[in-house]
Amino acid sequence: MTLCPCGSDRRLNDCCGPIVAGAPAATAEILMRSRYTAFTLANVDYLTATLAPEIRGDFDAAEAEETAKKTLWDGLEVQAVTGGGANERTGTVEFVARFRYSGERRVHHELASFRREGERWMCDGGEMNPKGPPRQVTKVGRNEPCPCGSGKKFKKCCGA
Repeated sequence: MTLCPCGSDRRLNDCCGPIVAGAPAATAEILMRSRYTAFTLANVDYLTATLAPEIRGDFDAAEAEETAKKTLWDGLEVQAVTGGGANERTGTVEFVARFRYSGERRVHHELASFRREGERWMCDGGEMNPKGPPRQVTKVGRNEPCPCGSGKKFKKCCGA
């Protein structure tokens, strides 16, 4: 039994295998997972076919194939999915792929965007190392109520 590289804990033949072989992906996330699987299999034809036409020209298939063959894939983590459902036209998937290239551990973090054309999802770009909105930090005075909700002053509770 060969597990699917996408991390679904399902067999390859029951998960990304049929999609990489040509079946349409039902959602943007499934397409993204199948693209990761295609990288692990060095299936550059699938990677090319699932790119939106306007960005295919920027894709170097020979370089991608060479890179894929020299890479040992350690796993995929989907961090967030926005849209991209079975009845939607667009979506994004934020993911982290871990791998080893030439013996060196590396991480690929991307916010990939997808769109549906007819019955097929296509990758239409992505943002490397996406940054979230800036965090807002609220300073709590020592004599103010503790934000944990205990009813105690901050200095006698979490600020101790």
